[in-house]
Amino acid sequence: MKMNVDTLLSEKEIDARVRELGAQISRDYAGKSVKLICILKGACFFACELAKRITVPVFLDFMSCSSYGDGTESSGDIIVKKDLDDSIEDQHVIVVEDIIDSGRTLYFLKKELSARGAESVAICTLLDKPDRRVMDVHVDYVGFTIPDQFVVGYGLDYAQRYRNLPYVGIVSFEEETDGTGGADH
Repeated sequence: MKMNVDTLLSEKEIDARVRELGAQISRDYAGKSVKLICILKGACFFACELAKRITVPVFLDFMSCSSYGDGTESSGDIIVKKDLDDSIEDQHVIVVEDIIDSGRTLYFLKKELSARGAESVAICTLLDKPDRRVMDVHVDYVGFTIPDQFVVGYGLDYAQRYRNLPYVGIVSFEEETDGTGGADH
């Protein structure tokens, strides 16, 4: 199988939208500070760019949660692989995610972080796939709403590959041929 990646969102489009999100968050939290919780590994590219564009004081922490493993479909089981380093009690928290599809991870995280005493918990995602939603999750800040296709780049991966692409691309697979029209086995 040959994997193709076709550009869905260019680096320029992403950069412009991240600037807009940073300005919106700065307005919404004027006079306050925010704690960005970057969900590793996928959101690290987005969280860093977003943090640079927020003008209120920003504190950063990291969590790693997974429901995918090496597949392209969510297993539905949320596993916390890395927890926060610091308390979030009485803080305005913004969970920064690369992509939301089923909503399971964010549903779990919003409940968990609220239970830890955060003053508020908002969700910011670069990409939203509402057609895949199985949990009712309110997303406060959305970069782009995308179709139900598997994407990579700008932090998103396929089996830990393609995170470093500076754009978001749609993945497609095609069977390789031997040049005679038949499949190459």
